[in-house]
Amino acid sequence: MEKLTKTHIRMKLISFFVFISLLSITVESNEEFDYDPCSDKGPKFWGQLNKEWAKCANGIIQSPIALSKWTADFNRSLGDLRRYHRLANAILRNDGHEIIVDWKGNNAGSIKINNIDYQLQNYHWHHPSEHTQDGKTYPLELHMVHVNNITQKIAVIGVLFEYGRRDPFIYMIERDIKYIDIEGGEEFLGKVDPRVARLDGRTYFRYIGSLTTPPCTEGVIWTVMEKVQTVAPYQVELLKQALVEEKNARPLQKINGRDVFYFDPFPWGSVAAE
Repeated sequence: MEKLTKTHIRMKLISFFVFISLLSITVESNEEFDYDPCSDKGPKFWGQLNKEWAKCANGIIQSPIALSKWTADFNRSLGDLRRYHRLANAILRNDGHEIIVDWKGNNAGSIKINNIDYQLQNYHWHHPSEHTQDGKTYPLELHMVHVNNITQKIAVIGVLFEYGRRDPFIYMIERDIKYIDIEGGEEFLGKVDPRVARLDGRTYFRYIGSLTTPPCTEGVIWTVMEKVQTVAPYQVELLKQALVEEKNARPLQKINGRDVFYFDPFPWGSVAAE
């Protein structure tokens, strides 16, 4: 009976240490990458941290990139961006790297690109901006992430922000951002209208790139609006303070001969809609 008791104790100790090991792996996985350029987990090492992140190092159509209408190829055939977003239940998440508004169940509408629908998944922010326009980096960039239900192809709308009047979408969820946990926090927001986030103007850049966070998946259709929106300085600080890191923007990537297009319905300056 004594031997059996010792065996049980030994097995419990082994189980305990296995549990602790697994727990440490789980915790480590949440901190597998960061944005510190001096860190061994920083952007230049992302591709070495996980074999599934290899594209971060060896991909050839990576994002973000530098944008300029003076170097992009004008393409009027792209047509206006068609946005069909609608009110739907959403969740606010803090994964330690980004503040994310998630719409579950494909109920928040879609965008249409080349006659293909991409369902809205989430909004999240990067500070400072990841894309640049005419050599300028902005304080903030919003990414509107969409996925096609059949092909699982990803399409992202990028919106740049300069300091000015407060952004109405961030204003709508400010209180929730303040009280969400620094990492791993999640809160049900109820009905949230994605259309509160403005997409003024009709001109935009279009190119094929990647996700800007690991695993850096390529083949993402990027639409970056030329019109720069405004955000209050305190709103950017609010987003920063909610995260572990001061910055969460990936450095610019090489264009590598890619086609970068610019769409303007009034290229000769008739009545450009703003």
